[in-house]
Amino acid sequence: MTRISLLDIAHAVIGDFLTPGDIAVDATLGNGHDALFLAQCVGASGQVFGFDIQQQALSKTYQRLLEHDLQTRVTLCLGSHADMLLHIPAAWQGRVGAVMFNLGYLPGADKAVITQIDSTLAALNAACNLLAPHAVMTVLAYPGHAGGDVEAESLLDWCKQLDSACFTWELLLSNHDKADAPRLFVIRKRFDLL
Repeated sequence: MTRISLLDIAHAVIGDFLTPGDIAVDATLGNGHDALFLAQCVGASGQVFGFDIQQQALSKTYQRLLEHDLQTRVTLCLGSHADMLLHIPAAWQGRVGAVMFNLGYLPGADKAVITQIDSTLAALNAACNLLAPHAVMTVLAYPGHAGGDVEAESLLDWCKQLDSACFTWELLLSNHDKADAPRLFVIRKRFDLL
């Protein structure tokens, strides 16, 4: 039996929502895998905004995009994802097709530098304002590292407080039945809000 990762599921969910010409956000660039995926989904007429607080993440992402000649489709922002509303043009706010979060630390870098719950919650709220009707947001959380358990619990509490008239959400667990196993939150903005 082939095991499908939560990241693969997140990509499949996002892939069902995005079409060429869409706007997307990679809220946590990391090594650039999600930014590359989003750039492929939005096509030549679309745009992706990517955020990270570490220059190393922007450099790795740019290199990955350059290898696929997709660097012009992505605007890289060195800064907190909590500030995404400052970097995305006002005309595009409320028109974003998808937002991806991959929380935790940058693989291959200092594991002490992790996403923080305060900025993550601020970023989630900002992302809700960016999403178009019938858009989606995925959040991959990792309770298995220091601070990750608090972040995952806070994220669950945040989801439970979402306005059900505007959003639906679901929690997908990994195949490993452990408290510290990764979890994927999928938040969908309702399509009947037009």
